[in-house]
Amino acid sequence: MKTFSRRGFLTASAAMLAASQFPTRAHAQQAPSLGLSAASRTLDINGRAATVFGLAGPEGQGLTLDPGQHFRVDLTNELEVPTIVHWHGQIPPNAQDGVPDMPQPLLTPGETRSFDFAPLPGTHWMHSHVPMQEMQLLAAPLIVRRPEDVAADRQEAVLFLHDFSFKAPEEVMEEILRGHGGKHGNGDADATPGMDHSGMDHGAGAMGDMSDNMGSMDMSAMDLNDYDWDAYLANDRTLSDPEIVQVEKGGRVRLRIINGASATVFWIDTGAVEGRLVAVDGHEVQPVAGSRFGVAMGQRLDIEIDLPNEGGAWPVLARREGARERTGIVLVTSGAAVKKISSLAETEAPAFDIDLGQEARLRAIDTLPAREADRTHMVMLGGSMQPYVWTIDGATWGRHRPIQATSGQRVELMFHNMSMMGHPMHLHGHAFQVVGINNRRFAGARRDTVYVPPMSMVTVALDAGEAANWMLHCHHMPHLESGMMTEFRVTA
Repeated sequence: MKTFSRRGFLTASAAMLAASQFPTRAHAQQAPSLGLSAASRTLDINGRAATVFGLAGPEGQGLTLDPGQHFRVDLTNELEVPTIVHWHGQIPPNAQDGVPDMPQPLLTPGETRSFDFAPLPGTHWMHSHVPMQEMQLLAAPLIVRRPEDVAADRQEAVLFLHDFSFKAPEEVMEEILRGHGGKHGNGDADATPGMDHSGMDHGAGAMGDMSDNMGSMDMSAMDLNDYDWDAYLANDRTLSDPEIVQVEKGGRVRLRIINGASATVFWIDTGAVEGRLVAVDGHEVQPVAGSRFGVAMGQRLDIEIDLPNEGGAWPVLARREGARERTGIVLVTSGAAVKKISSLAETEAPAFDIDLGQEARLRAIDTLPAREADRTHMVMLGGSMQPYVWTIDGATWGRHRPIQATSGQRVELMFHNMSMMGHPMHLHGHAFQVVGINNRRFAGARRDTVYVPPMSMVTVALDAGEAANWMLHCHHMPHLESGMMTEFRVTA
């Protein structure tokens, strides 16, 4: 992972860093348009060659834009299959959003398509909007730096997370559908086969009961992981050969963490050095101190770390929720020894944010203007492991009923999860603000992807944007593949 520092101490390590693939530094003065290719590549994963997909810019996987630089990109499909790329966290014109046939078709092999819009600053990413292709690692960082990022006396490093299987994604999905994909809780053990939990009562009294019960819910009552992947990657590497990021004694590091995994929630553990969570999904929040922060699929965290004045090695680990597997990078000062780190922790990590305690602590720096909602919609999240069907408002894609709004309206969406699995809900074309958890209102974080744990409700507010059809879906790829998607239909 390439890093940036105003102090210039990385000059001596330039040869080592040049071999790193993440992310590309793009200078507007050098090229008015950037080339980006969807292409195959080969990784060494625990000593075994793996052919995966990727998004290669001029200098490696991903893109980093300078302050004020336009997102001016020529995307070429070098794969043997059609594809399309979504710019996750950005708000481009709807025609450039990167969803198959909404409105533009997939890029055929060899085809190039141009994109040009003003990007939102912050930590974002880009990925295929074909779920099977994202499971093949067709994803990469998209970093848009602010002027203060350039001026700050600190180093930056990107931590891009993914889960990986040597099996074809179609085979992975078949195992999941048969219920043999992984270890999970027994949340559906007593459910009626085929029952869709979205039909359950969701009045205020029910939500009150839910919020009271969530604190005592243990992992055995939930479905956490529906597939055991062969490897968990940080910047395309496992802990058998982690990326070593050279840092300075007493320096400050801003970690840009992106969970690009298909179906894995991670806990970020900064270990012996405490961090400050300063942004989520590319939007600044009032700093929250700690050494452990959770990140669901599609979400991003910016964590600042002040390193000790003495030299050393400080692992930053990503632990899979409800399991022992982990991955990560290591921050290392010059000459410090790096110890071997096992890919298995001694104990299982807990479930992520069951009581929404992390989300409840976040406060946006740039809040939405105060305004009464013009329109509200209860978005019911339902489904079960057996049969493996996941729904929004009781329907899968193709049978869905679009959520309606008018451009300029203040809209509140109440995500109500009545299933026993958490859902990271992502809305295209908009940034929203979390304004409620269960029955409690507050001015929370600005986001584009919010995690809704089992038997909980999260309310978000947004101002409806461009008149168009925008995707709203769960960012758990097997859930999306099984149809957990609807439309946020905005009219003029």
